[in-house]
Amino acid sequence: MATTPDPAPGEGPVRPVSVSLHEGTIAALKARTGKRGMSAYVEALIQRQLERDRLRELIEDAESEQGPVDQAAVEAKRALLRGDAAGSADAA
Repeated sequence: MATTPDPAPGEGPVRPVSVSLHEGTIAALKARTGKRGMSAYVEALIQRQLERDRLRELIEDAESEQGPVDQAAVEAKRALLRGDAAGSADAA
């Protein structure tokens, strides 16, 4: 009998869980989403944080294999993405 893999974030059936939040956080969340939009909002936040955590892990793995990132190269690429002409020349 084959086992099915665990669902990825954002997949699989929805089920309720209990979390504890500060009252101020709950009030701000309700003000932003309304009572019925809270679950979707929190789901999206958690998925985004999981993506960021995984990205951080990938960066750490790459840096352990390749060494630290060259900050000058990173800044040159940022300038290129922003459309900064001076940064674009440096990135070439």
